[in-house]
Amino acid sequence: MTNDKITKKFDLEDRTAKFGEGVIKLCQKIPRGPITDPLITQLVKCGTSVGANYSEADDAESRMDFKHKIGICKKETREAKHFIRMIVVAVSVLKEEAKPLWQEAKELNLIFNSIYKKVK
Repeated sequence: MTNDKITKKFDLEDRTAKFGEGVIKLCQKIPRGPITDPLITQLVKCGTSVGANYSEADDAESRMDFKHKIGICKKETREAKHFIRMIVVAVSVLKEEAKPLWQEAKELNLIFNSIYKKVK
């Protein structure tokens, strides 16, 4: 693996943006209704805010500001996992398509948890 490929694999700004894009694409496929509308809204909000908060963390004004914003990232990824699960219950035909997105939310959550714990 070249350094460029390693950098791409661990580029959290790109990875969180792609996660948000995946959330949007999944939500566009969900039929609208009284049960799904609130789930769509919640998932779009938390799924797209991960990248925004990571970008803010990257420009943090202090160590504590960085830790706070990373903390938001970890909360939002955990919330995204929850809403992906609820959407699969509401629209079971999207289960296979939602699995990789749920897995990415899980992995991002683990990454942000690790970063959060390491910041003094």
